[in-house]
Amino acid sequence: MKLTDMKKLKVAELRSRLREAGLDSRGLKAELVDRLWAAAERGPSPGEVQLQHDRSPTEAAEVRAPSSETGVAGNLKSFSVVTTDDCHLHFEASSNGSCGQPRFWDQFPSLWSGCRLTHGVLRGRVGFEVRLERKLMTTQLVKEEDTEPHGVRVGWSVAGTSLLLGEDELSFAYDGRSKKVSGGKEEEFGEPLSEGDIIGCYACFSTGGAIQLSFHKNGHFVGVAFSLAASMLQGRPLFPHILCKSYSVRFLLDPTSPPWYPGPPGFTQLAALPAGQRVCSTLASSSRAQSEVLLMVGLPGSGKSHWARTHMKQHPEKQYKLLGTEELLACMITDSRLRQASQCLTDLIKMAAQTPGNYILDQCNILFSARRHKLRLFTGFRRRVVVVFPAADEWKRRLTLHQTSDGEQIPETALLKLQVSCSLPEQETNLLDELQYVELPREKAQTLLQEYKNSAHRLLPPIPKQDKRKSRFQKKRPHPHGPLPSHRIQGTGIRGSQHPRYVSIL
Repeated sequence: MKLTDMKKLKVAELRSRLREAGLDSRGLKAELVDRLWAAAERGPSPGEVQLQHDRSPTEAAEVRAPSSETGVAGNLKSFSVVTTDDCHLHFEASSNGSCGQPRFWDQFPSLWSGCRLTHGVLRGRVGFEVRLERKLMTTQLVKEEDTEPHGVRVGWSVAGTSLLLGEDELSFAYDGRSKKVSGGKEEEFGEPLSEGDIIGCYACFSTGGAIQLSFHKNGHFVGVAFSLAASMLQGRPLFPHILCKSYSVRFLLDPTSPPWYPGPPGFTQLAALPAGQRVCSTLASSSRAQSEVLLMVGLPGSGKSHWARTHMKQHPEKQYKLLGTEELLACMITDSRLRQASQCLTDLIKMAAQTPGNYILDQCNILFSARRHKLRLFTGFRRRVVVVFPAADEWKRRLTLHQTSDGEQIPETALLKLQVSCSLPEQETNLLDELQYVELPREKAQTLLQEYKNSAHRLLPPIPKQDKRKSRFQKKRPHPHGPLPSHRIQGTGIRGSQHPRYVSIL
């Protein structure tokens, strides 16, 4: 079926065909068409390596290539696959794991989504290929006047580095804007990349331990982008990595398929390497019972994000995903849109609650109703609540530092309203498994919070109340010309008490 014919199908027909193919049938019509078209182009391809998005209840799955009657009889090639979650929640992988795209490309087109593959290398000459399938078009791109609505980075990174390829020191990217990026530093390199291009990424490990990372575009050598000393990686493997914005991409990961373009002499495709020459990434939690969620609680600038990141570094084996507005703004790299990030975060938290793994919800969470709602979403997880409530002087110091470093000034009135709205959590066995106060103990924190509330009530301007007294001239005095006509302008029906007194941040 042609793409134009697919676009004519109704949503119900698209979903029916996707279900028959064993694919995800959720999403908007544009997503359904794109998913069905990608499946039609791909065709059946057993033996492909999976991207780490969809979990399997088994720790490892053996995928066998189909036997060939013309090949060696009885000799079946096997490839061991371990699925992990080393990708953004907002990166959507296909059911067979060979391609993917930003999950929220239509609603949040400025969001960069990254994914690191399950297998890496630390010796030899190895490469992999990526095809830029198509640009994902949305009307929001025009409305937001995004100067660079589509983007892609492809390359290598070390496990544990940021999923924003090129933003960490041990993360090396070829950027589609004719640049190479590592450690957040951009330099001119190569040619622009566009829809349909095939990028070859090659890593050459010398006997002395030095590494060269080079790139090809549509079979032509672009250049050596990075030359790394042996001491830089310290024996850690490199994993293929992709980062894209409003782009769908496809990896060639079938060990039985020929390369799209011939690689440099002496190089082997990653998927075709013997199992002993590949390094597998660690397995993340595969069930809700093994998963954990940490709900941070505290006023702005209290140190929640700092505590969360420190905790993540101290427990790398947990592979926590930090869910917060700041993290999403970072995924927009240059286009920081707070409202868009907040809306996206709400969707991601709901998705995380349905996806086994370890998460830290890095928000204020100062309202009881907000905490209860989120903790109930994660029923079945091990639920921990971490309260960061420092002493008054220390909070002022941290808040000043936060506002100075981020250039974000929180209005004093907004802070006062937050203090009035804030409530501290208590141990509730039906909602959480552990409650931890990492600064002041609960009793002292509660006393200090009450002082904040009392002070805030005094400092906040009073809300004008409707004067309910009527003058003696208004009391049941008949209108001189009879009753007023029924088409007079009526009141709004909204009483002053229905308006929220204080703005709250969840």
